[in-house]
Amino acid sequence: MTAVRNLDLDAGRPVCYSVDVAGLLDDHWSDWLGGVTLRRNEDATTTLTSQGVDQAQLHGLLVAVRDIGATLLAVRQTDCDPARAIPSSSASDQEPILGRVLKTERLVLRPARPDDQDATWAFRRLDSVNEWLTGCPTDLDGYRALFNEPGRLASTVIVELSDGTIIGDFMLRREDAWAQLEVAEQAVGAQAELGWVLDPTYSGRGYATEAVHAMLRHCFTDLGVHRVVANCFLGNDASWRLMERVGMRRETHAVGESLHRSGQWLDTVAYALLAQEWVHENARR
Repeated sequence: MTAVRNLDLDAGRPVCYSVDVAGLLDDHWSDWLGGVTLRRNEDATTTLTSQGVDQAQLHGLLVAVRDIGATLLAVRQTDCDPARAIPSSSASDQEPILGRVLKTERLVLRPARPDDQDATWAFRRLDSVNEWLTGCPTDLDGYRALFNEPGRLASTVIVELSDGTIIGDFMLRREDAWAQLEVAEQAVGAQAELGWVLDPTYSGRGYATEAVHAMLRHCFTDLGVHRVVANCFLGNDASWRLMERVGMRRETHAVGESLHRSGQWLDTVAYALLAQEWVHENARR
């Protein structure tokens, strides 16, 4: 049972909190969960902490924790640092990371809009798709709430055919690369992470490869990043084979790293591509 300790949430007053969940969450979930700080504990739990959060934001975090399939253990109020307070946000505060429409020979890639929610739900809810996702709410209303979370909406790219049919979506996040303190400023925004989902109705036609090539081109030429990364379960061979097909290299194979909803601990693999590698690969085409 979840323990909720001394929460002071009167009239939207911002407070600071810690949320404990079962399992060890990777750092990349920080942005997904609203910019919280993650601390992995020796007892195989993760503590999520943040500053200056009102009742609506706390509720949003708890919904997001549920939607990624994490088991909520405890919620408690903590001491606040006023200098780190997080202001309330809305969808208008988050600009899409994809600043323009991308077009390929057969596809259109554009920033997501709230009215894309039903079309993406249609294929994301499929068992064959959701098997490899972090999670998908079991009802449309829950998915709509998740899809329209400002940070998620801003990082979502819709893939359409030329006739406007939505056949997939991308996650595109720009992040700071690791750096030593003296050169940290040079690493700001130097890396991008990609993730993708394609409607299985349209698989086997080269659409995913075409879309990933377009996204890599955008990352390296428009965003000017140094490196692009992607990861997946090892069992999702369609995804990692696509990473290799577009020139990405396998950098890690983590054995039994991630607990699947089936109850099995599964291997994960991570791939990356550097800007100079992309330039060299494209020069050969």
